[in-house]
Amino acid sequence: MQGGYPPNVPPGGYGGAPPPPGGYGAPPPGGYGPPPGFMPPPGPGMMQPGMPYGVDPMTGMPYSDKSKMVAGMLQLFLGGFGVGRFYLGYTGLGLLQMFFGWLTCGIWPLIDAIMMFTGKVPDAQGRPLRD
Repeated sequence: MQGGYPPNVPPGGYGGAPPPPGGYGAPPPGGYGPPPGFMPPPGPGMMQPGMPYGVDPMTGMPYSDKSKMVAGMLQLFLGGFGVGRFYLGYTGLGLLQMFFGWLTCGIWPLIDAIMMFTGKVPDAQGRPLRD
């Protein structure tokens, strides 16, 4: 039998190049790890500088310092005064809810509270509310 595996292959291979040092299954001389000094980017939900509450895994945006529960409870119980919107930083909407919340018989603040509990309302900077 000449050549080796597969059969009928010349001893130097088809290109005549010698096999790599250590054989075909040996790792390269430096290994397979990352290069020195390499830091992988933080993944979703990991703590990052300037993002103390983590990152939303769906959008990649940092979480707000405002809580869904606090915003929803304020809106549920004091929504007629626009307190939930003031808490989130929406001064204009808070003032509108103060004036028109009574005219809607509390329906607007109630719907707003449900939306805050479900996370559909971001804070004034557009960041999603944290749990």
